[in-house]
Amino acid sequence: MASFKDWMEGARVRTLPAAIAPVLVGTGAAYQVGSGSVIRALLAAGVALAFQIGVNFANDYSDGIRGTDDVRTGPPRLTGGGMASPKTVKYAAFASFAVGALLGLILVALSGTWWLLLAGVVAIIAAWYYTGGDRPYGYMGLGEVFVFVFFGLFATLGTTWTQAGELPASSWLGAVGVGLIACALLMVNNIRDIPTDSLVGKKTLAVRMGDVPARYSFIAMLIIPMILAIVIAIQSPWVLLSLILLPAVLLQARRLLAGAKGRDLIVVLRDTGLIELGYGITLLIGLTI
Repeated sequence: MASFKDWMEGARVRTLPAAIAPVLVGTGAAYQVGSGSVIRALLAAGVALAFQIGVNFANDYSDGIRGTDDVRTGPPRLTGGGMASPKTVKYAAFASFAVGALLGLILVALSGTWWLLLAGVVAIIAAWYYTGGDRPYGYMGLGEVFVFVFFGLFATLGTTWTQAGELPASSWLGAVGVGLIACALLMVNNIRDIPTDSLVGKKTLAVRMGDVPARYSFIAMLIIPMILAIVIAIQSPWVLLSLILLPAVLLQARRLLAGAKGRDLIVVLRDTGLIELGYGITLLIGLTI
């Protein structure tokens, strides 16, 4: 029977900054135009966290029943590791999506943005079929597209819109930046899993690109957001605070170029998550001041 620690591992805590960071950036953009709301920001964060955890449990379930997680270099999964029944993990995913949907309903009711309900439904469907269904698009190398759209553009722009009713340039640029870092999280995870994913036919973007090009793409996904922060700083100079993350970005680049593999990439995964969280915090501060 899975312990509390096992369930926390199944929720993949290292990936949760991908949920919080876009809400921070989107809220900062709303404050920049004088329309920030703490209550709506907290609701958006709840939606994002619930959906992220739901995606993680859904992936655990789908990869587990396919046998994709039978051989892993990372921590064992709930389903694939036999720590919880597939049905229980699937219900945990559905419960997470339900919590996110309820919080999202409250948020759109407060903001009057009812059309976002449709976007939320699309997000849940996309989350399930990332690794679920007969033809999961995550197995076709399209996982980064999903992450960029939903944990970059959708989460950031949706947060700003529900607070400000408009989308300033900082929200768009910040959405691209935070989306790319979220893609970097997925990329480094998939670089680690190239050997095992190749064996089971999971053709992630990292598998399709190959090890070396995937490593360079990871570095680009971290460098470009730093450049975008400089562009945003033309209007909001305090956003330059985000450049304090540059040494950490360069450290991850050096690790990847040095050929880190297997469990060594778990450290890179953790630190990339912290970079994304730092990016969200510094943009929030810089846009709010």
